[in-house]
Amino acid sequence: MTTSLTAAASLVGLALAFAPAAKAAELKVLAGGALTGVLGELGPRFERESGHKLTIQFAATPDLIKAATSGAPFDLGVTPVDVFKNAEARASFAPAPTVNIARVGFGVAVKAGAPKPDVSTPEALKTTLLKAKSIALLPESAAGAYVTKVIERLGVSAEVNAKAVKQTSPAGVPGAVVNGDAEIGVFLTNVLTAPGVELAGNFPGDLQQDLVFAGALSANTKEAAAAKAFIDFLQTPASVATIKAKGMKAG
Repeated sequence: MTTSLTAAASLVGLALAFAPAAKAAELKVLAGGALTGVLGELGPRFERESGHKLTIQFAATPDLIKAATSGAPFDLGVTPVDVFKNAEARASFAPAPTVNIARVGFGVAVKAGAPKPDVSTPEALKTTLLKAKSIALLPESAAGAYVTKVIERLGVSAEVNAKAVKQTSPAGVPGAVVNGDAEIGVFLTNVLTAPGVELAGNFPGDLQQDLVFAGALSANTKEAAAAKAFIDFLQTPASVATIKAKGMKAG
């Protein structure tokens, strides 16, 4: 009898040890559109491992700022750092420091199988931009804003704008190249590794710069523990491996 009671108590103890620490939360996440591939894989993994549920709104920086400042509830963001440079948007997040999750540089892509233009030097990149018949861009985003600065720095703004095929989402940039609407696409390199396109090369020398994606909790989240758990999860070795496999650098 005593043995049975002891065994039963042990089973109860094990059940309690592996029981969820808290009830499952439903988290609304604001995320940079260039993280679609990364979070598309890591999100379901987090849900399976934690029991929490994620609703992720992917968008470019201007729309993320609007979402953060709209008054609509959200729990955390994993966004370009440019979102946090906006004072009103920053005020909608908790005052704690942001956490760098991933970063990625810029490059030029062509349709798979097409000749790859030379972008190995600033002058070569300039020549490629001038020679291209059409160029897919996403101006209304943090990444697109940097591309615009590079084009201005090269002194070819008027020429590029005249043949720009402007997109409204990151996926639209490689998509325009695949379907023939644009001869080349200029954007973040992880986005330019989509099926049907090939990276011609990275921005050369000091024209290259990483766009950083950082995580932070909403100032008004009611699920702070679960939201922090997701940010912590994105920094685990397994998540870092996925981030790298998707063409980005961690941290």
